[in-house]
Order: sequence, then C-alpha cells, then structure tokens
Amino acid sequence: MIPASETPHVPTVTFVCVHNAGRSQMAAAFMRHLGGDRVRVYSGGTQPADEVNPVAVQAMSELGIDIAGRGTNELSADMLQESDAVITMGCGDDCPYYPGKRYEDWQLDDPAGQGIETVRDIRDDIKTRVIALLAEFGVETQSTATSV
Repeated sequence: MIPASETPHVPTVTFVCVHNAGRSQMAAAFMRHLGGDRVRVYSGGTQPADEVNPVAVQAMSELGIDIAGRGTNELSADMLQESDAVITMGCGDDCPYYPGKRYEDWQLDDPAGQGIETVRDIRDDIKTRVIALLAEFGVETQSTATSV
C-alpha cells in the first residue's frame, strides 16, 4: 500500500458556463475521455438549461464521445472549492470567484442556436485547450478522440 503522503495528486477541474449545456459539457467530456482516472472533472452552470444542446451531443458523438446521457448541473460551491482549476466560458460576472483558485476564462462562441459546422469548430477548439490543460497538469492523455 502506498502511504497517503506518496499518493499522487489527482488534479480537479471544474468547467463553468451559463447553461452547462454545450461548452462546459464538451470540455468536461474531453477531460474525462483524455485524462481518464488521472483527473477529476466537474461541470456546472450558473443558470442550467433543461437539457444538453443536441448539436453539441451530435458533434461529440462524431468523435465517439457520448454526452447524450449527461444532465445539466447547477454550479456548486463544493465543485469550486475542490478544484485546482476553474475554467469559465462566457459566464462573466455570473461566475463566483473563490480566492486562491486558478481561474481561466476561455473565450469561446456559444454553441446555442448554431449549426453543426460552427459547433464542430467550437468542439475542436475546446479539445485543443483541454489537451494543453492536461499537459500543464502533467497528465498524459490515455487516448485520443478521433482526429479533428
């Protein structure tokens, strides 16, 4: 058994957008898919939608990643407090701030109301950013989603 002091730290990331229906769902799915059990992932919205954006579901399914069964989540204080990094995506002043946490704001178009071509571009941008974030945490990607 590995002593607790020698157990490797598993980074925790929370992805936040207003509705938790598109960008944050795609980012969390990529982080889970590429980081596996070497990372913990949360996603939440300040005003969660009733369902995940079906065009985001379609775009992710093209890469073999299923987010259809994911419900939207309300952002909680626990998510933020447990996180090593909080990645916001367009929630502006609606996103709460916890001192001492690493925050990044990813400027990404909102996929709501967009066609599949635009959502694919957003998806691909998110994938690139997630891969870079995993690298910053020293987490080697376990697999790669279909080339984009």
